[in-house]
Amino acid sequence: MSISLVAGLGNPGREYADTRHNAGFVVIDALAARLGLAWKRSLRCHAWIARWPQAAGPVRLLAKPTTFMNESGRALRALADYYQVPPAATAVVYDDLTIDLGRIKVSVRGSAGGHNGLASVHAHLGDGFARYRLGIGPKHPAAMDLKDFVLGKFTPDEQTIFNDHLTTYLDGLGLLIEQGPARAMNQLNRRTDQNDPDQSQLPRDLHPR
Repeated sequence: MSISLVAGLGNPGREYADTRHNAGFVVIDALAARLGLAWKRSLRCHAWIARWPQAAGPVRLLAKPTTFMNESGRALRALADYYQVPPAATAVVYDDLTIDLGRIKVSVRGSAGGHNGLASVHAHLGDGFARYRLGIGPKHPAAMDLKDFVLGKFTPDEQTIFNDHLTTYLDGLGLLIEQGPARAMNQLNRRTDQNDPDQSQLPRDLHPR
């Protein structure tokens, strides 16, 4: 089943805009900008939504919940019900502390790993949705409180790494959307020195419409 709903997770509000926990918002905003899409707020679905028309097939949706991270699943449940999108056609983009900064992993099963936003999505949607995991680890210093780390901002060096990989994040997300989780896992979960997927295998047709 192809992906028809892509949701980035994060916290609303300017104070959270540049935090590690908002990596999902950053990537979904960048995808909307690449596609030339405009965001509109849906009070019904507790989310900002960007409609992505296709030449053939149903309209795809990009979404950013306006709930706080811990209630992300409430927004995704409302979106799934209103637009009749099953979990198998949903992809969730979020930060993952267990993955090194600059790396990407895709999965469709597994625990929330302590990520409250993902736990909320799982509680409201069940299993079977695709997880597009953006590495923000490792936590440093090791003794730092987890909440303080994820709600903190990237250091200048970390921000450079994240920015340098943004195109790779978008191309990898395009692969997941266009070709599905199995192909994306095969390509993106391979460990390479640069953590860059084989660029020749990634779709290049995600252009502004």
